[in-house]
Amino acid sequence: MRILVSDTSVLVDLERGSFLEASFRLPLQFAVPDLLYERELKGYGGEQLIRLGLFVEELNGDEITQAVGYRQRNPSLSVPDSFAIALAKTRAWALLAGDGALRQLANDEDIECHGVLWLLDEIERAATVTIAELQNGLTAISEHPRCRLPKVEVRHRLTSYADRLG
Repeated sequence: MRILVSDTSVLVDLERGSFLEASFRLPLQFAVPDLLYERELKGYGGEQLIRLGLFVEELNGDEITQAVGYRQRNPSLSVPDSFAIALAKTRAWALLAGDGALRQLANDEDIECHGVLWLLDEIERAATVTIAELQNGLTAISEHPRCRLPKVEVRHRLTSYADRLG
């Protein structure tokens, strides 16, 4: 099964759009580094994520060294994000990221990287929710004041969903 290491922002957006359960029904495995889980998820729905199937992975010494190196070279990265990209890189897993600096670093490091919109496309292909649920959920995500999704891509998907709903 394909494993995706997620940053916090992707999981937050999925929760805002009511897509968590649909995401965990995909033929994908979601993982986060233990440090990210402890600092950012444990007290904010972490138990639900574990019940859904989220794996919390402990980094070994080499992976921690890699994370520290990423953080030193890219001070705009948070410590949890540096742990996420180190986990993805060293284990040859894909990365799910919403943060622009993290996505750029993944690209520079030749790490497969996707975001929320890609995941919504996967949900649509697998039909784990209806088109109306996709439309409602993406609308909820895009209307949140902290939404960082590309407006043109969001508008394109929302128009497509609306057209299919008739």
